[in-house]
Amino acid sequence: MKSLRNIPKMRRMGTISQSLSVGGLIVLLGGVLVNFFLPAYYSLALGLIILGGAASVVGIYFANRWVKKPRPEDTLDNALKGLTNAYRFYHYPDLPYDHVLLTPEKCVAVETVNIEGDFLFDKGKWKEQMTVGRAIRWIVEEHLGNPIKDAQDAAANLSDHLAVECGQKIPVEAMVVFVHPRALIKVKNAPILVGTPEKFKTQIGTKGTKLSDEIYARARTFLDSRIAAAWNDEEGEE
Repeated sequence: MKSLRNIPKMRRMGTISQSLSVGGLIVLLGGVLVNFFLPAYYSLALGLIILGGAASVVGIYFANRWVKKPRPEDTLDNALKGLTNAYRFYHYPDLPYDHVLLTPEKCVAVETVNIEGDFLFDKGKWKEQMTVGRAIRWIVEEHLGNPIKDAQDAAANLSDHLAVECGQKIPVEAMVVFVHPRALIKVKNAPILVGTPEKFKTQIGTKGTKLSDEIYARARTFLDSRIAAAWNDEEGEE
């Protein structure tokens, strides 16, 4: 399995998150010092405190998204170890979604959820068991939202792109993977595959007719082009 990553984007987002976090704390400290030593400048101090606090919160949010380990792409790649290099995983391509898997039979738009907690999908709706810890981290962590819809939207967009590039429609599936090691999920009658990394390889499976060499090559060329020039090409196990 080959893993292709948009390293420039990953580094850029990591730098932004760290800059916001550190810069926000410095501005926040500056506001406290102004208030302490120059009380007449109360409005300035308050503005600095608000600005610094907001920047720090945004920085921590992005750090949880782009810096905190284990990284979603590492978890996904590890789950597919052992597959041949015909399986190509594109992480953070120049597309409006983060993870695309090309297999010999199809493409899969993979939506990841990287938050801890207990999650239930039933009767078309998601429910999350809210704990004290989760409530405290709410402002600086990703929210559940509707990952199934996000994955379906990504698959629809990817299907349209590939139809143009390949000259015909090819199978494109949507899938949601909860990558956090302490995420517990229960899913009833979901319209697409929803699972954990442990079941990822099994759920991908080998289904359907194999793509022709020409169509596979066209899909591969298109997806390769969506990774920045400095992408990192890591080979998994053969």
